[in-house]
Amino acid sequence: MKRKPLSPAKDRILHELKTKGPRSAAELAARLGVTREAARQHLAAMEEQGLVTSEPVRGRVGRPERIWTLTDTPEVSARFPDSHAELTVGLLEAAQAAFGTEGLDRLVRERAKRQARDYRRRIPAGASLRERVKALASLRSQEGYLADCSEDGDGFLLVENHCPVCAAARACRGLCRAELDLFRKALGRDARVERTEYLLDGDRRCAYRISPVTEKAPRARATTPGRP
Repeated sequence: MKRKPLSPAKDRILHELKTKGPRSAAELAARLGVTREAARQHLAAMEEQGLVTSEPVRGRVGRPERIWTLTDTPEVSARFPDSHAELTVGLLEAAQAAFGTEGLDRLVRERAKRQARDYRRRIPAGASLRERVKALASLRSQEGYLADCSEDGDGFLLVENHCPVCAAARACRGLCRAELDLFRKALGRDARVERTEYLLDGDRRCAYRISPVTEKAPRARATTPGRP
């Protein structure tokens, strides 16, 4: 979801709390050159957005004063520069330079193995295929893929509308191959998983068709021709 822009005053409050640390409404008002009431209104609106939080701190006299601080949430992190993509790509390139393609592949497989263990723990093994696909879509959405699923003939269509690791995937397509294998392991041997759309091949998104395995339709081993 695209984040909403902040007003200049709220943006300045965000910057003050980020660079100066927790502050009271009175301190923020003085820094912004506005009244305390105006500062409180801005803070209350930002609290509703999940950007700030407060707690009372008792002084020597009078009633407790509320001290405001930034929340430790993606909503706040997204409003400041982020070099995670550049760092990840740099680490992948360094790993390949240091350990070669085979070493990089081992690294990717180890990551996928750990993901598979986590997914199997969180996806109910005894559930129906429909419930498992829904659980997988929920997990992927929590990881930032904006995933959803729908019925598709005798199976299901899992769609990922966003790729939060796109820069890394472009640098190392082994991540995409591992992802397909991850889905197969997470859903179980009675699920057939095929990639039908692929973002890095120019499609708008990544999509997977998931269908039940039958004797006439064995579980697929190969990926879509020409694709990871």
